[in-house]
Amino acid sequence: MGSHRRPAASGLDRSTRVTVLSAAAATAAAAFGAAPVGAAPRDTPAETRTEVDRLYAQAEQATEAFNSAGERADRLRERVSTAQDRIARGQDRVNTMRGALGALAGAQYRAGGVDPSLALLLSSDPAGYLDRAATLDRVGALQAGELKELLAAQRGLAQERAEATRTLAELDRSRQAVARHKRVVERKLGEARRLLDALPPGQRDAYDRASRSGRDTLPDLGGATAPSARAAAAVAAARSAVGRPYVWGANGPSGFDCSGLTQWSYAQAGVGLPRTSQAQRYAGRQVPLSQARPGDLVAYRSDASHIGMYAGNGQVIHAPYPGAPVRYDPVGMMPVSSVTRV
Repeated sequence: MGSHRRPAASGLDRSTRVTVLSAAAATAAAAFGAAPVGAAPRDTPAETRTEVDRLYAQAEQATEAFNSAGERADRLRERVSTAQDRIARGQDRVNTMRGALGALAGAQYRAGGVDPSLALLLSSDPAGYLDRAATLDRVGALQAGELKELLAAQRGLAQERAEATRTLAELDRSRQAVARHKRVVERKLGEARRLLDALPPGQRDAYDRASRSGRDTLPDLGGATAPSARAAAAVAAARSAVGRPYVWGANGPSGFDCSGLTQWSYAQAGVGLPRTSQAQRYAGRQVPLSQARPGDLVAYRSDASHIGMYAGNGQVIHAPYPGAPVRYDPVGMMPVSSVTRV
């Protein structure tokens, strides 16, 4: 992570920075394991800075895991809500069918209280009675069909309820994963903050200045144009976010993590992107880095745990890490894993 630290013109005050740092470590530990909470400062300031950079990188990976678990929980909540609506409608239908069958059965019982042959002999209108008997036969056949339909509706309702129960259990597991990732990120960032606070004041101030030293002013982006109107609109949105703070798990408009920035920017262009950087890298057609154009998504590291938006002339706009605002940096700030044209 340290390889893409660049000068940035603005940053957060210390209280806000501590809050943001506390927030961002939540997602990384599921995959990486939390570092010891009481870890001692490293032997030299350089070693401390290296360890802090490593913790920030792990926190960012954990943040993307947090985002993924949150996105899954959202989908499951929608499924549960839809299933509950279907179950309610199905129960109303079953109740209506039961009522209709009950009324029909009662009528038949009352009409059939006299033996059919005796009823025919006693009838003052044998022809009319025979017509009514034929009607009752048809009603009986209809009742049998409705009874079969009722049983099928009851089976379907039971299946819907069983599926809803499984989805609720899955949603609970997803919620637990979100909470687990959140604790991990907070642990990672809390340790990073403790390591930084253990540095001599001059070293700590120098690190804070370096983390805020990237460019938040408009660099020379050359004459490259976006490949589409929506890409141009997304780039304009990303530019408008320059200078806003990094907030892990956030997708705007007041703060962003890396994938939150790209998702929000394309949303302003009317395009829906997945929440995580790993999913965003497959949200379009991949192109070589040499052919990157404004609006393309640039994923970093082999696991695509960081992402930015190409702005032109070898520059990207991205949300770097806690304490550093949305800014421009060279596209080669970290190893590029893919470039995606949305």
